[in-house]
Amino acid sequence: MRRILTIFMLTLLTNFTFGQTEKVTYKTVADAFEVNYNSDNFEAIFANFSPELQTALPFDKTKDFLTGLKQQAGNITKREFIKYEQSYASYKTTFDRALFGLNISIDNNAKINGLLVKPFRADYFPKLERNTSKFILPFNEEWTVIWGGDTKELNYHVENKAQKNAFDIVITDKRGSTFKTEGKTNEDYYAFGKELIVPCDGEVVLVVDGIKDNLPGTLNPIYVPGNTVIIKTINNEYLFFAHFKQHSIVVKQGQKVKQGQMLGLCGNSGNSSEPHLHFHIQNLEDMNIATGVKCYFDKIQVNGQIKTDYSPIQKDKIRNMK
Repeated sequence: MRRILTIFMLTLLTNFTFGQTEKVTYKTVADAFEVNYNSDNFEAIFANFSPELQTALPFDKTKDFLTGLKQQAGNITKREFIKYEQSYASYKTTFDRALFGLNISIDNNAKINGLLVKPFRADYFPKLERNTSKFILPFNEEWTVIWGGDTKELNYHVENKAQKNAFDIVITDKRGSTFKTEGKTNEDYYAFGKELIVPCDGEVVLVVDGIKDNLPGTLNPIYVPGNTVIIKTINNEYLFFAHFKQHSIVVKQGQKVKQGQMLGLCGNSGNSSEPHLHFHIQNLEDMNIATGVKCYFDKIQVNGQIKTDYSPIQKDKIRNMK
């Protein structure tokens, strides 16, 4: 594998910094690279090299490298833009048998003048301190935070790397109870079946919708998040919603969604003992390697008072501004 992991080529551009939104020209070039690579059309890839890169890396060497990569790693099955690194656009790239970071640099004529294939590392991708997108709360009506904040006393999630800034949120009555009658069925709980909505425009990157709801007081440790939606924002924030009601999710993977749009209904699926919403932000889609991001809401009502750019904590009663 050593042959694949070496730097393929240097960039011939002066270093500079981009914003963190994929440029159209880079997307076009990266899309073409993926299509030509998967179809073994290495001549087309070479034809899209800059003159300088063609001189530095003749076609026979280009073909040898790409052939070796194909033999050992297979085709590209998924490519996700992460960020710009100096003059390179960086992509988390999943192959049939490997996961690599693929970096592509282009010149002013949209020709590839730098190409880099290197091992995927979780710390290579962006670590966000907080959200920069403006969020509304992911529900209507007033809900109560039962876990939220920066200490273990306020939020047991803090010891989990991806979930360290997570919230667990329920609906309570005037007595502080989360359920009516005896709380023996999901329907007894005020949060069960309530609509959950999109906090910020983005794209749905994951939907899980077939997990059965638990009876209150029982847990499903097999798939901890239960029915799940993950939304990626334009600022590469991944919004993670867990424990939806079975078969209630109304969005699809790949769908563009707008702030305030319905996602599905609150449920009690996964590692959940009663109906509630688990919500957090992370810097990558995969919770197993992601790092949690501190979540602030743009303008909400907290315990009857208006708060701006606020991150709720345990016992806060929160709702969107009307």
